[in-house]
Amino acid sequence: MADSKKYDASQIQVLEGLEPVRKRPGMYIGSTDARGLHHLIKEVVDNSIDEALAGHAKNVWVTLSEGNYVTVADDGRGIPVDIHPKTGKSALEVIMTTLHAGGKFGEGGYKVSSGLHGVGVSAVNALSDYVRAEVRRDGKTYFQEYARGVPKAKVAELDYKKNPMPFESSYKWIAKTGTKTSFLADATIFSTIVPEFEKVKKQLRQVAYLVAGISFHLFDERTGEELHFYFQSGLAALIKQLNKNKGVVNPDPIILNREIDEIAVEVAIQYNDSFNENVESFANVVPTTEGGTHVTGFRTALTRVINDYARKIEALKEKDENFTGDDLKEGLTAVISIKMDSDRIQFESQTKEKLGNAEVQSVVNQVVREGLDTFFEENPAEGKRIIEKVLLAARARAAARAAKDAVIRKGALEGMTLPGKLADCQEKDPAKSEIYIVEGDSAGGSAKQGRDRKSQAILPLKGKILNTERARLDKILEFEEIKALVIALGTGIGDIIQYDKARYHRIILMTDADVDGSHIRTLLLTFIFRYLPELLTRGYVYIAQPPLFKIQKGKDVHYAYTDEERDGILKKFKAAAPEKATDDVVLPTADGEEIVVPKKGSGVMIQRYKGLGEMNPEQLWETTMNPENRVLKQVTIEDAEGADEVFSMLMGDEVPPRKRFIQTHAKQAILDI
Repeated sequence: MADSKKYDASQIQVLEGLEPVRKRPGMYIGSTDARGLHHLIKEVVDNSIDEALAGHAKNVWVTLSEGNYVTVADDGRGIPVDIHPKTGKSALEVIMTTLHAGGKFGEGGYKVSSGLHGVGVSAVNALSDYVRAEVRRDGKTYFQEYARGVPKAKVAELDYKKNPMPFESSYKWIAKTGTKTSFLADATIFSTIVPEFEKVKKQLRQVAYLVAGISFHLFDERTGEELHFYFQSGLAALIKQLNKNKGVVNPDPIILNREIDEIAVEVAIQYNDSFNENVESFANVVPTTEGGTHVTGFRTALTRVINDYARKIEALKEKDENFTGDDLKEGLTAVISIKMDSDRIQFESQTKEKLGNAEVQSVVNQVVREGLDTFFEENPAEGKRIIEKVLLAARARAAARAAKDAVIRKGALEGMTLPGKLADCQEKDPAKSEIYIVEGDSAGGSAKQGRDRKSQAILPLKGKILNTERARLDKILEFEEIKALVIALGTGIGDIIQYDKARYHRIILMTDADVDGSHIRTLLLTFIFRYLPELLTRGYVYIAQPPLFKIQKGKDVHYAYTDEERDGILKKFKAAAPEKATDDVVLPTADGEEIVVPKKGSGVMIQRYKGLGEMNPEQLWETTMNPENRVLKQVTIEDAEGADEVFSMLMGDEVPPRKRFIQTHAKQAILDI
């Protein structure tokens, strides 16, 4: 897919100026929190990836330095520095200071580009306190520095002695040609400017899977950590990572790789023994989280080929119905990646989450259909195992259909009366309503008495619900507590799911602060993650934080949510207490020190709450349910791949990965003995 056209200033097109970025940063990078900060890093890395996709770069280096500086470098051709014909400025300055300027528009320097809208590096410049761009080409090194998007001086040849970096770094850029960009995000715009090593690592690892044969190097000078990513067969490595901790049906991923009509298609397929599907798709290295025409082409071809092969080996008899798309989804892990000319690619939204090119559907369909046909012919044993997996899913689905339809047939859940145990709220607007999912009838009783009846609903659940990681939907819905939960939430489930019909926009899990409470919370989160995931992506799910201690001295009452808070409160009481007496109480603190709490005359009482049921309604309201005082943790799935891996490992059937996890993290566990 490399393009041999000349890459110089004449190819840089200018569409508009930079001013809007600082006024409305969210429009350009999504947000101004940690996600927005890491989006800046992605935008600069994308420029280097474009050089790699064009066949001109083999390495990308990312360095995190003290002072929150980030440096991204490559060994590509280097951004042009000659004078741009329309602006009279250096092309480097045009690219760094103008929105929609770059070699990605019209007859530009890139055929395949991940930075479709061209706002990348200029938006980074606008939102940074300081940026320094260095370019090596034609045997020379050029540079320019900027403050909040404004050049400090013209592009000039670099003399390192006269123009040192404003921060200390041991990183040595070894490329003979290429571009290096260092930036410091603007603390007046971002809520944090501290880059996170783990987030950057995940960004680079995902790109390394998709741009096989390119080396990515990550250095964190703050901690000394160093990582290198290189995958010769990227999608094969990615799909093995996705199926980590799962038993696989076909041990080696099926890799299909072909180019038709200047559309490069790469697909990886591997079945596992779970009941869940995991399909990831990309277009020009951009994740298309809402799918698109490439995913449609893949699904159509997969269904046709598997049905044809099943009939060929007589796994499906003449009287049998064809497998449906749902039968094929169970245990399917697949990655679909397409690369095509940036001028042709069409996304259905500014956020690039869904591919819209109609011609891509037929190309992907052809690649998958012909590639899978060949694979099954050449690997009949693996083909048979896949057919057996699909056949098992189809039979289980058919056998369970009557039971399942009885529960989730169209309108059934909506028509059912609300569970008798649900104490609903008076408010009918879901945005103003919240439901507490409470562990046990005792705590449920206190919550029902202590709540704000106008906006707070209470649903007590008895005991531990089913582990939904290991069961199909029909079995799950036979479990009364889960059925009650689904009816109360109002979304429906499975075939009739409608998230817009959710009856509450705050779903709060309230369990005891002990091992059993944590287990129940994990089971509930597993169910939501696997069967109602959009509740998480919409930000509807929260975890309540009940206090661990009640500390009282006379009428002075304090609640402590951690050991550290308890210690702080006790220290205040100690300061006002008389000298140590023989019957004083000595308490160890969280940091290993000791606190002496006078017993005689002090009236200090410390109550350790072992469960929600120990609190009376007034205490539960004041500490855990009153919006003015309570602490809630919102549950998100920002890293869906990591969440999938953890849920599979902790809740699935494979024991060795869970054992390794427990051994690794044993010292961090808090035991409530």
